[in-house]
Order: sequence, then structure tokens, then C-alpha cells
Amino acid sequence: MERIVERGRLYDFYGELLTPHQREVYEAEVYEDLSLTEIAETCGTSKQAVHDLLKRTTKSLEDYEAKLHMIRRYDEIRTALQELRNFAACTQENDAETLLALADRMEEALR
Repeated sequence: MERIVERGRLYDFYGELLTPHQREVYEAEVYEDLSLTEIAETCGTSKQAVHDLLKRTTKSLEDYEAKLHMIRRYDEIRTALQELRNFAACTQENDAETLLALADRMEEALR
């Protein structure tokens, strides 16, 4: 299940960098849960060709994340924002140092 979620996130962030054919085949497997045989029949190609295309496409998406780190940065920002929300909910006074430290973490994550 975790692998499916990871592949979906990779596609959400970097799917537009794929060719239309790569997107079609990747969506069929990941989102529509079609088998390699079903995809091959739909595309008029062999099961092996679909397998190879999916392997290359997944590798490309993983390479984009390795170079661009968009998912990692997104997760860092979400974590920092959640910490800020938790802090704000637990305090009635403004703790300037803590708020500034969290703001610094968020700013660093944006770089």
C-alpha cells in the first residue's frame, strides 16, 4: 500500500514532465489498477513493452525527486506548519523565539 501511495505522490508532483503515452500507461496501472496484460491490450502492444515502459517511467519520476526534492520540501513545510499550528493552539501568549524558529524552518524548507 505504501508503495502505491509513493508512486501516486511522484506522479502528482512530476507527472506533467512525462510524455502523454507515459502518463496514460502509468495512470492505467497506478490509478485504474489495470494489469500489464490489460494495459497491453488497450495500447496494442506487448506485456513486456508495458512492463519496460512502467519501469523506465517510475525511474524517471524517482530521478526527478532525487534532483528536485519537491516532495521532501513539501513534507518539511507541512510538518513545520503543523508544529506551528500545534504551538498556537497550546499557548495564549506569543513566544517570539519559538515562533521565529518555526518560521525560520519554514523559510529554509522553501529554499
